[in-house]
Amino acid sequence: MKKRLYLIITIVSVVSVFYMSCSKDINERTENVPALQPQSLDLTAGAWKTVLLSRPDSFAVAPPPLTTLPGYIADLNEIKAYQQNLSSDQKSKIKYWSAGGVLRWNEVMRELVAKHNLPPYQNEDGTYPIPSSLNPFNYPQFPFSNPPYAARAYAYISAAQYDALVACWHYKKLYNQPAPYKVDSSVNAMNGRTDLPSYPSEAGVLAGVNAEMMKLLFPTEIAAIQQKLEEHELATIQSGTATRTDVKAGEALGRSIAQVFIARAKTDNTSKAVGTPQQWAQLDSICAARGEISWHSLETPVRNPMLPFFGNVKPFLFDSLTVIALRPPPPPSTHSQQMQTETDEVYSYTKNPSADHIRIVQFWADGAGTYTPPGHWNAIASEDFIKQNYSEVRWARNFALLNMAEMDAAILCWNTKYYYYNPRPSQMNPNIKTLTGMPNFPSYISGHSIFSTAAATLLAHLIPANADKYNSMADEAALSRLYAGLHYRSDCEVGKTTGVKVGNYAIDRARKDGAE
Repeated sequence: MKKRLYLIITIVSVVSVFYMSCSKDINERTENVPALQPQSLDLTAGAWKTVLLSRPDSFAVAPPPLTTLPGYIADLNEIKAYQQNLSSDQKSKIKYWSAGGVLRWNEVMRELVAKHNLPPYQNEDGTYPIPSSLNPFNYPQFPFSNPPYAARAYAYISAAQYDALVACWHYKKLYNQPAPYKVDSSVNAMNGRTDLPSYPSEAGVLAGVNAEMMKLLFPTEIAAIQQKLEEHELATIQSGTATRTDVKAGEALGRSIAQVFIARAKTDNTSKAVGTPQQWAQLDSICAARGEISWHSLETPVRNPMLPFFGNVKPFLFDSLTVIALRPPPPPSTHSQQMQTETDEVYSYTKNPSADHIRIVQFWADGAGTYTPPGHWNAIASEDFIKQNYSEVRWARNFALLNMAEMDAAILCWNTKYYYYNPRPSQMNPNIKTLTGMPNFPSYISGHSIFSTAAATLLAHLIPANADKYNSMADEAALSRLYAGLHYRSDCEVGKTTGVKVGNYAIDRARKDGAE
């Protein structure tokens, strides 16, 4: 028992270091980002194609109060009262949120994924507990934010934010309510002045949609998310960007639209992704019947396979039949000379790793305690989106495209992994010592490769000037798994070509959504 307790403390301590480092890195990268001043307000965004909403006015928003009525004047007085006595902490929070709500909520998501990306420790009998959304506070807390779960979470959050902001822009244009600082010149426009109507408030929309989505995705974090909601909304009011009425109308709209995405999430087959011991055994039997060596967990004790039926989850960019159509051909036979040659190549890299290869492996590892490979590409996108001076609704649109591609890449990847059930290189050659943690799922195809090329393909479309950079990064991310001893070359190469196909589906949607 003491040994088990020691191991638990050690694992938690190591992961805590990873999480704190990741969280600090997220905040430091954007600490001094200036207030969002978009090149275009995208005032026609209310007509852009939504993801799930049938139309932008699916949820009614009542007209704003006239600016001459006592209620509106009281809202203005609230702003002016705040602005007379702002503390340094309040000014700091105003500055933080002024960089953009989509950016900040994406950072919150990445921090939560990193915090919950902790594989459960085994029970006394050597079995492993499984996080349950029905009992999220029991050990292990729900969720375990592994890469597929994280990709799905990023996608649902981003797509819901996008639909909510499209609806928000529809009503902004419809009602054309001026910002408080345009109604009353004594209100200080602390985040700068624009011609964007303030009702309903985009900050309120983002706060509302995130608060509702988080109840489903991170139920143990509801209190922390509520605190972020209040902080975001109050900073918006204090900055003079919107009145309390503007903000609350936005929050109500965001919460309503979130329910559409929550309803989809509850029926997208994720609840069946874990499977049962009988189903796990069947996967092994099917592989053996093909005459191949089947994958097995290399952990001690043996850990349950990670989400073996995530490949059946409902995608966003295409249908489930397309997942099967996009599934790549089989990997080299485990008894073939090509498999032997590729295994030897992996061994050659891990036997005497170069300093540069170690650097690449560590940079792209994205293992326990991090925001996972999809989160890594969210971080890359964030830094480049900042330089483009997008409007909030365009930020949301681009993140929705990116993260729907990442979720669908995860679905296709996991469908392929468990269809072929291919062993890891170190299973084929026990002399291979990996340079980073061993993922607990089959080898073919490489998740890093499909995640990275799907993201790079879409981002190159959004920011063509950076295409070479994104493609080079995707190539390096793929090679990092070969250098680390986790994947064969064919895993990486086929993963890359498959990721490009997923990214092209996102590009096709981008070309048709009315934003280009």
